[in-house]
Amino acid sequence: MTPEVQVFFAIAVFIAVYAFIILEKVHRMVAAFCGAALVVVAGILTPAKALAYVDFNTIGLLTGMMIIVGITRRTGFFEYLAVKAAKSAGGEPLRILAALALVTAVLSALLDNVTTVLLIVPVTFAISRQLKINPLPFLITEIITSNIGGTATLIGDPPNIMIGSATGLGFLDFILNLTPVIVVIYVLTVFILGFIYQKDLSFEPALKQNILSLNERDEIKDVKLLYRCLFVLGLTILGFCVHQFLHLENSVVALSGAALLLLITKSDPEHALQAVEWPVIFFFLGLFIVVGALENVGVIESLAKAAVAATGGSLVLTGVIVLWLSAVGSAFVDNIPFVATMIPLIQDIGRLGGIQDLSFLWWSLSLGACLGGNGTIIGASANVIVIGLAEKRDCPITYFDFFKVAFPLMLMSILVAQLFLLAWYHLHTILVLVVTLSIGLVLAVLVRFLNKRLLYIKPEPKGEGSTESIVKKN
Repeated sequence: MTPEVQVFFAIAVFIAVYAFIILEKVHRMVAAFCGAALVVVAGILTPAKALAYVDFNTIGLLTGMMIIVGITRRTGFFEYLAVKAAKSAGGEPLRILAALALVTAVLSALLDNVTTVLLIVPVTFAISRQLKINPLPFLITEIITSNIGGTATLIGDPPNIMIGSATGLGFLDFILNLTPVIVVIYVLTVFILGFIYQKDLSFEPALKQNILSLNERDEIKDVKLLYRCLFVLGLTILGFCVHQFLHLENSVVALSGAALLLLITKSDPEHALQAVEWPVIFFFLGLFIVVGALENVGVIESLAKAAVAATGGSLVLTGVIVLWLSAVGSAFVDNIPFVATMIPLIQDIGRLGGIQDLSFLWWSLSLGACLGGNGTIIGASANVIVIGLAEKRDCPITYFDFFKVAFPLMLMSILVAQLFLLAWYHLHTILVLVVTLSIGLVLAVLVRFLNKRLLYIKPEPKGEGSTESIVKKN
């Protein structure tokens, strides 16, 4: 096979894999794995070179965290948090929506957003049944906040894991540079969602007692296991915070935490490994190889040269393009393959443009890809998971139901991210981070005040002739 034919073949395989992922005619893991097999069988990559393109740091980090979360899941701790949040909201649906949004965002940042929605959604259905209200507002809010929360940390969303592994950016780098703007975006998003759905959350006030009578402690299935899991989870997160100083890969921290938890809990390895989402792992393996084929035949470098020529080597203009292209692209295509393609492209842009510090581009890619996943119902893995869980419970979420709410919110979040990134680049970095975080906290207090004093809509009981009015809550 001549070099020219190899180029066309690698592009054709890549496009075919993307098409199958978008159309969902076959499972995305099967599409990526078949693509990987084709480029190796065709001789574009040797088996050894194909494995060299696999980012085993990403694979190890995902595997380790899946084992830790899988064992922790058995304790019922996550269900405990959800029920506790609902009770702390006083059984009021609008406040429950905000409480579950917060739990979802925080857990998505500390664990990952796919695992979080798998744990929170079943509890959400139970709560909505108790209140006899439509769970759709809760589900859409949880999808959106899971992707927002996952953007804040290295381990929260697979695109961040991939970016961190490829660049050497650590856990603290993501927290310090992304969390401030994520706080602002989260507060604005939840406030708008509450305003949109307040009329859809009418309920019989008497049903609040159903929520208040729940005992969150009943959700805890194994206290001794819970303490051990929280101990190891805390150690693992601490390890992520200091891994750069210890010169350890993130995968080493995650896999070490998983090994320690398996040891001290004496968990059956066979059961523990069942918690690993093997289709996800093999999807990444195949995807790395397919993108590696493009890199090997020079397609990525050609695209990078075209990008440098188009932007004149301007880092700011390139960052703006990366942010918006990532956001719109990730809205309509799963953000994982999109980021897998963009990472080597940005690396080549830096090399060809002589740019030493690519942090501005990496933060643009992270914010664009993770937040852009909120644009459509197929934009991120967490979205697809919630769709499946909702369909099983006869509560389908249509493409348009999600799009009309989420896409405008996604555009708002990207606009906020753009303003933040431009300030981050042009002004003193630490000052911008501190000011942004302060704005987020002030907004949170202001929104809480407005919800309590001005914008809290208290629906009247359901029934004929019932109406809703805006009242001040003293």
